[in-house]
Amino acid sequence: MSNALLGFDRAFEGEKGVMKKMKDELEEKKLSDYIKEPLIFVQADFKTSEELFEQLYHEAKSLGWVTDDFLERIKVREANFPTGLQLVNLGAAIPHTDAECVLNEFVAVITNGNKIPFKRMDDSNQIVESDVEFVLGLNQPHAQLAMLQSLMGVLQNESLLSELLLASTPQEVIEIFQRNDL
Repeated sequence: MSNALLGFDRAFEGEKGVMKKMKDELEEKKLSDYIKEPLIFVQADFKTSEELFEQLYHEAKSLGWVTDDFLERIKVREANFPTGLQLVNLGAAIPHTDAECVLNEFVAVITNGNKIPFKRMDDSNQIVESDVEFVLGLNQPHAQLAMLQSLMGVLQNESLLSELLLASTPQEVIEIFQRNDL
């Protein structure tokens, strides 16, 4: 093997090691590690996704967790790539935006007294009346896919979703995720 190929082979092995380490670190983190009390809104009264995004932005911005352009970018992303999901008995949405807009990672959890209309992920001409929203604020691009996979498990668990919808405090929401080892 030539020196150039040997060097490439060693570099590639090093890259594989870095990727494995990143994957292992991500797998060690649980969904509950990202859910932070200031960004849990229970029994909220948002009428639109815009209202929700604005309140979330102002809270996250005041904590120094997002950049100035977070609000505009999450609105644009939701318009171009809708995140509404029709579940068996409920509606949900998983809005998110670009990693560079997030300074401190979070998953915001919102339960709402009113259903919030979101365009459906699988058909943007259809509307989902969302009961629960999970807004992803992740700054590691590879983390979004893993987090979406974790959330899909949550969204398929109707008893857990029912518990979340009945929660009356942010602490109860956190306890539900911790009790379910999420």
